[in-house]
Amino acid sequence: MPAWVVVGTQWGDEGKGKATDLLADDVEYVVRYQGGNNAGHTIIAGDPTHPRTLKLHLVPSGVLYPNVTPVIGDGVVLDPGVLLEELDTLVAQGIDVSKLKISGNAHLIMPYHRELDRVTERYLGRQKLGTTKRGIGPTYADKAARVGLRVQDLYDMKIFREKLDVVLKEKNAVLSRVYNRLPMRAADIETEYAVYAERLRPYIADTMTLLHDGLEDGKTVLLEGAQGTLLDLDHGTYPFVTSSNPVAGGALTGAGLGPKDVERVIGITKAYVTRVGAGPFPTELGGESSVQRSAASGDPTGELGERMTDVGQEYGTTTGRRRRVGWFDAVLARYAARVNGLTEHFLTKLDVLSAFETLRVCRAYRYQGTDYDHFPPHQSIFHHAEPVYDQLPGWGDDLTAVGDYADLPKEARAYVDRLEELCGVPIRWVSVGPARSQTLERT
Repeated sequence: MPAWVVVGTQWGDEGKGKATDLLADDVEYVVRYQGGNNAGHTIIAGDPTHPRTLKLHLVPSGVLYPNVTPVIGDGVVLDPGVLLEELDTLVAQGIDVSKLKISGNAHLIMPYHRELDRVTERYLGRQKLGTTKRGIGPTYADKAARVGLRVQDLYDMKIFREKLDVVLKEKNAVLSRVYNRLPMRAADIETEYAVYAERLRPYIADTMTLLHDGLEDGKTVLLEGAQGTLLDLDHGTYPFVTSSNPVAGGALTGAGLGPKDVERVIGITKAYVTRVGAGPFPTELGGESSVQRSAASGDPTGELGERMTDVGQEYGTTTGRRRRVGWFDAVLARYAARVNGLTEHFLTKLDVLSAFETLRVCRAYRYQGTDYDHFPPHQSIFHHAEPVYDQLPGWGDDLTAVGDYADLPKEARAYVDRLEELCGVPIRWVSVGPARSQTLERT
């Protein structure tokens, strides 16, 4: 049986958790393949009449289902203290976490990674990248530098301490001499992580073999990323990106599968666009430095942006930070379709746009008299290009109680049709609310 990849097509926060939640009934494994606790999934679970909201940061969404084995793959960076706290929270809510499997190849976030993340962002000042300060970037940097510690190192404390002594010598020199911070003691870290090791021991597994055996036995594997395509280290809006590869290709390296194993790549796409942190955002509503861009977006005063933020409740699951918001960007959507090899789209938060009389969709960028239908080849073009908008009528009706796609207002269906036409990928599902039941299948 094949593997499916669920990937965000924008800057993250597209609603991947809901999509994974909906698809989980048809799979046996849900695998988190990259990132750390710098991102999260919000899921509305339980009976529709008594729903409950779950916010997951490291544990794969499939933990909610008895038919699913949730897996944390090789490509994840793991803060064991955060993971154990999340597991304790789930257990307290009556959720069985005993089937969770963790790859021994996943890298550990260490105390010095978190400290370096914090002091580096402070040191950069106005040039900061807007990280979550949870140590993700420094951990991936050590992984690439081949001085990282992995989960499997926890189970030979002699090896763990030898590696820790080597890397801590360099980290303490940087912390004390560059940032004027107190050095960290290896003995304290060893004691802390030895406790984590015992609690995590029941979950550690050879996850690559587990997944390949599952596929050979006819089971379906769902691969879920943490961030979106435009935050990809290689294919995103560098340097305002994450430290790993959320794109579909990253799913393969992060889980240990090959291209032939993947049958479907499902792009999760918000009906508008949001991003957290610094970086360019052509269709942003409010907050633009460009007067022309503000006028073109139809939001010179920022009022539309405020409304979209409030109606959509656009605040980060992990950080609580206010998200920047903007009109749908088809240039980015086409780019994501190509980079990921999308087979279908899952469109989220269409209901939020009921608050607007007129909608805009960016179909191209314009820079120095030239229109770009696809993602520009140079960062300066992307940073300074002006969006070219189509204008579409809104519908004004509340969509949250609609139970069939055909019952949507004709203007809402026309909006979805236009997005599909511009993106070049079929839109199979349309979400009109946070609950699983508020998802319309489009045939």
